[in-house]
Amino acid sequence: MRDAYHEELDSIGEGLVEMARLVGSAIGRATTAILDSDLKLAEAVIEGDKKIDDLQHDLEARAIALLARQQPVATDLRIVVTSLRMSADLERSGDLAQHVAKLARLRFPERAVPQDLHATILEMGQLAQRLMAKAAEVIVTKDVDLALQLEQDDDEMDLLHRTLFQHLIDDRWKHGIETAVDVTLLGRYYERYADHAVAVAKRVVYLVTGEYADDLQQDIQPVTGVEGA
Repeated sequence: MRDAYHEELDSIGEGLVEMARLVGSAIGRATTAILDSDLKLAEAVIEGDKKIDDLQHDLEARAIALLARQQPVATDLRIVVTSLRMSADLERSGDLAQHVAKLARLRFPERAVPQDLHATILEMGQLAQRLMAKAAEVIVTKDVDLALQLEQDDDEMDLLHRTLFQHLIDDRWKHGIETAVDVTLLGRYYERYADHAVAVAKRVVYLVTGEYADDLQQDIQPVTGVEGA
């Protein structure tokens, strides 16, 4: 009975990895769709979000069933509760990729992103995909150090987001209000997507250590200066 129980716990973890893989692919394809004005690819991303939603619902149902049947305690309870929260983060990431694809569909056959911002949006999309791949690796390996690195990696996304905003407020902006709104939304979608990848990694830290990632990072901050100087 216990073997079946732990197999079910393992299968929930595998489902989370599958969700992370799907939402990572979704943001990559949505980025291509928005930059190339690829309607077919945008539609595929939009339709594909249903699979992510279905996976999240299935994981949620299995986790709740485990709570009801097995009444897990200690580490096992943390696994189930944390998995529920991670699945919500991953489902939201899928929604954000879908938002990018929907914007590509809305502006078709025009391109939503001006050519002078093409490289920035491409970099944001690639970084989002890398962050989610690392989050998936953290789920598999339970590597706390790698999980803590994700927040530092997210600083790069914040920098890109600020760069995008600087273009929008520049007096030389010449692409109009509608495009400014589109680019503002895109920047927010990628920035929030990255935040969810970081949140997934932080939840793994809690799962493994029983401590919140922010508290753990404060504990390991390097001491600067020389005592008594």
